[in-house]
Amino acid sequence: MNWLSYKNSILMRLVPGCFIVLFLSACTFGIPMGGQKADKTGAALKKSKYGNPSSYIVMGKRYYVMDSAKGFTQKGVASWYGPNFHGKRTSSGETYNMHAMTAAHKTLPIPVYVKVKNVTNGKTAIVLVNDRGPFAHDRIIDLSYAAAKKLGVVGPGTAKVEIVALDSSKKVSRSSVRAIPLKTPAQEQANMFIQLGSFSSENNAHKLSRELKVKKETAVVIKPVKTAQGDFYRVLVGPLLDLSEASSIQNRLKRKGYRNARIVIEDES
Repeated sequence: MNWLSYKNSILMRLVPGCFIVLFLSACTFGIPMGGQKADKTGAALKKSKYGNPSSYIVMGKRYYVMDSAKGFTQKGVASWYGPNFHGKRTSSGETYNMHAMTAAHKTLPIPVYVKVKNVTNGKTAIVLVNDRGPFAHDRIIDLSYAAAKKLGVVGPGTAKVEIVALDSSKKVSRSSVRAIPLKTPAQEQANMFIQLGSFSSENNAHKLSRELKVKKETAVVIKPVKTAQGDFYRVLVGPLLDLSEASSIQNRLKRKGYRNARIVIEDES
């Protein structure tokens, strides 16, 4: 059985004095209402109330959670999880956002920052461990879609990596998080946007685009889309790399009168 399939069957349950079976994000594709706050602030981390039992059992095997990640290093195979888990709860209690730089690990304390290096291509990324897994016998870390994309793991699906835990008592610099308000389109590829309208008339789409730019919304794009009902022109703001950023911009647009502004995931093709 594929490990993602049996991951779906795990339930979350706490039995005092006994053991814990952790819930591990059985997801359908959607937009979560919550976000990953810890990886945006850069603040020192405090151990989560959830996801840190002394031990837990999954598929008949007991795992022991570490009290501290100090000095922790590990080499092995990384995998990733994306749309099927997007918007569902992680072991830490946070909402999984595949566009945030996060990861799952079996035994590291939650949350903790780790530096991950793809030993094949030399690419590195700092991710926030906030979930449990992967439980395939040959995997050591499960990366979010964003982290896997940055490390070059999305295509092959897995990669040999080296992970190093960072000191959670210190602030961690996260260069991938951009400041709000959004000034320019993201330099990296991303497919999260705020949609403000979809028009059969290209002129109407350009009219709304000009109106938004007058209101200092500079990262406006028009995307033509072919549908069974005909050609449409979507007016979007983005692309956005972080759900918290998207939510903030959505609220800003609604305050400007765009009540229909909504977060969308656009196809990458």
